Amino acid sequence: MTGKDIIVMKPEEMRRIHIIRTAMEKAITQNEAAVKIGVCERQVRRIVARVRAIGDRGIVHRLRGKKSNRAFGDSVKNKVLELFKDKYSDFGPTLASEKILERDKIKVNDETLRRWLVERNIPHRERRKRKHRQWRERKERYGEMIQIDGSHHNWFEDRGESCVLMGYIDDATGKPYARFYPYEGLMPAMDSFKRYIRKYGIPLSVYLDKHATYKSQGKPTIEDELNGTGPLSQFERALEELGVKIIHANSPQAKGRIERLFNTFQDRVVKEMRLNKISNIEKGNRFLGKYLPVYAKRFGVVPAEPEDMHRQIPTGIVLDDVLCRKTERILRNDYTIAHNSQLYQIYNKIRAKKVDVIEKLNGSMFVMYKQKRLRFKLIAARPQKQEEQPRMLRLSKSHKPNPNHPWLNYKIRFKNRQLLNEPMMAHA
Repeated sequence: MTGKDIIVMKPEEMRRIHIIRTAMEKAITQNEAAVKIGVCERQVRRIVARVRAIGDRGIVHRLRGKKSNRAFGDSVKNKVLELFKDKYSDFGPTLASEKILERDKIKVNDETLRRWLVERNIPHRERRKRKHRQWRERKERYGEMIQIDGSHHNWFEDRGESCVLMGYIDDATGKPYARFYPYEGLMPAMDSFKRYIRKYGIPLSVYLDKHATYKSQGKPTIEDELNGTGPLSQFERALEELGVKIIHANSPQAKGRIERLFNTFQDRVVKEMRLNKISNIEKGNRFLGKYLPVYAKRFGVVPAEPEDMHRQIPTGIVLDDVLCRKTERILRNDYTIAHNSQLYQIYNKIRAKKVDVIEKLNGSMFVMYKQKRLRFKLIAARPQKQEEQPRMLRLSKSHKPNPNHPWLNYKIRFKNRQLLNEPMMAHA
């Protein structure tokens, strides 16, 4: 209401007053009016009595324009806004309302808090408008496809070392998995994938970007072109051995679920770790172990089909032997191989041109040939080559040919021929 004699009615209320007036004029019965309005006949009689008493205003709820009976008092409102300014100034209203309830035991709705902030002109994070993207339907079953990526961010807000969050999200359920690592590379990718497999099982497929860790940047060889294949990165090779299908995204927007997860984590997880005074990777991973199940319970979705498509690790497969770096090296005639700018001596007498160097996640290294582990030793220093003595150049002496040399004889004959021809020419 904007005044004592002015009534602001909603379209539904205008329809109701028309039906009530029709019933008051005996054009329809009160029972028929109750059916049209969707209330009981007794309620219609109450409304009719109120309209007769105070007019059309009787159709409007009597609390319209008045303060709600459940409204917060000014003292609670002021306390909440002070807490927001002191402790949660860079939080969004939704996260701030959750933390105020969790840590300060004051329950306030996020939209109520947002309205209070707008009323007092208190700066706060506002929702960003998102670009329209074509929606892709989720996979139907848990474990049918997971999205994987690494997020570079100031996760500890300069309280600790820089790190990368290796994140996983199931496409069907939105269930996340994540761990902190010092960098994004092959070993962190393989270690996180091994931990994921041991916890949930082997997924049917993974959705990745074209980072050099996940997709080989090399050009296909003639052999690859003939076989219709391409060069594989170490991560692609390992997933192929485990029977996992790899799908590479052509843009960040294509793997939108993992990107949105990172956006949420860069807001929520950073602030949660700040409140819990977490400042290193070890404590951060312990925190994620407790936080992720709570996050999944709140934000996860129910898949369209109940089956779990994760597979158990097949018998005979050792994950450490698959999720590792395998490099092919040439075996030289002196039974040595070069690897990472170092020289290694092989003690097994084998007839082979190439061997495989295996580097495992724990830092150990093995040399293998046809599933057989070879004995080897690091050559601490290469033998120095003997310096070759510079060759002395000899100055050639002038050589005087023999007087009877055919070349000289030829010159003599040539001169004689000229002398013999001169008289003849003169005579002619």
